[in-house]
Amino acid sequence: MKLTAVIGSALVVSAMAVAPVSAQTRWDMATPYPDAEFHTKNIRQFADDVAAATNGGVEITVHSGQSLFKHPEIKRSVENQLVPLGEVLMGNLYNENPIFGADNLPFVTTGYDDAKKMWDAQRPFVEKALADDGIRLLFAVPWPGQGFYLSNEIASADDLKGVRFRTYNATTSRMAELLGMVPTTVEAVEIPQAFSTGIVDGMVTSAATGVRTKAWDFTDYFYDINAWLPKNIIIVNEDAFSSLSEEEQAAVLEAAKTAETRGWEMSQAESESATKTLAEGMTVVEPTEELLTGLQAIGEQMAAEWAEAAGADGKTVLDALN
Repeated sequence: MKLTAVIGSALVVSAMAVAPVSAQTRWDMATPYPDAEFHTKNIRQFADDVAAATNGGVEITVHSGQSLFKHPEIKRSVENQLVPLGEVLMGNLYNENPIFGADNLPFVTTGYDDAKKMWDAQRPFVEKALADDGIRLLFAVPWPGQGFYLSNEIASADDLKGVRFRTYNATTSRMAELLGMVPTTVEAVEIPQAFSTGIVDGMVTSAATGVRTKAWDFTDYFYDINAWLPKNIIIVNEDAFSSLSEEEQAAVLEAAKTAETRGWEMSQAESESATKTLAEGMTVVEPTEELLTGLQAIGEQMAAEWAEAAGADGKTVLDALN
């Protein structure tokens, strides 16, 4: 064999050895909720959609039930690139910026139409606040309307005084304080144990969470007050997102848009079916006018406090509901 042929063959082999292989991105995602929760089901479908749209170029592994990070740690873990993706209850970030707490104001939005109006107004401010921390918002999905779960029957807001009440962020803690309850922080996965051990004897959460935790096993009454519709947000580290190709970025954003639409539909369906399920195992109570009037007064006070803290951005959000 001629020397030139040998050299040519060697160059071909060398080029093959260093030729770039199609890159694959593998992302872990932290969520605090268990697999049975509709939010988690929606996220797993989102991960499947991303994998399909990128032909396996971007694979997302969902770590549910706080198995990767505890709920309070998830946002900061995404910010510090300890994990690329995460899901958090947006209201939990209120202490970082009041704009995150708008949808946790009681009796400001009491249905999905109002909740959507609020989100459309709130979203640009949320995106900016997250971007300042190097985070991109992908999508948001509301929980069904929140109701009170109580061990004892009540007729007015005064009957809530002294109740050891499960809270999960600054807003629910403030509401508990204004109602004379004893606020106690308990994560969603710990609810049954907290009731059974007497740590709490009341909580506010969705019918969906009540069904998932089998609330009828540890409490007796569900007050369907539809107080507010808090949202979970799905976030990604901006540097991680920017490392994707333009085609992959577009695929992720399209899958996120689809997941948001699907998630809102799942939430509404879950609300209807979960309330029916609760009624089979516990007493679902229509609140009295006296109770609603007392709660409404608390809601007005909290909305005024929030608007003052949130400034012009908060006014824009609240004005969108008028």
